[in-house]
Amino acid sequence: MILKIINGILILIAVFMGLKQGWAMTSGKPEMLEMFGKWGFTKTGVMINGIVTIASALLILFPKTFVWGNFLMAATILMIICFHLLEKDLKGVAIELPFLFLNLIIIYLQYPLANR
Repeated sequence: MILKIINGILILIAVFMGLKQGWAMTSGKPEMLEMFGKWGFTKTGVMINGIVTIASALLILFPKTFVWGNFLMAATILMIICFHLLEKDLKGVAIELPFLFLNLIIIYLQYPLANR
């Protein structure tokens, strides 16, 4: 029971962070445009990435799309980690790693409200 509560809290954190970062990308915040711009993303590309991030956060909320949402969010985080590694920016990698691990832990713990 306690594990389900912890997992529920982790899910809420992941969804909140996904919506927050996705909105920042979709609305074209200067920090996001600067970060993705150095990797060759246009404003439209950043907006599409933001829409994918928001969609993945929303997919996490539903039991049938839970794994797909986590997988999609982990894939976008992994993409950002790879771009940081291309620049040899270990600080950027270190910032993104906890979010990647968060999605992997949530997948491992499974959807807390599903009837098994």
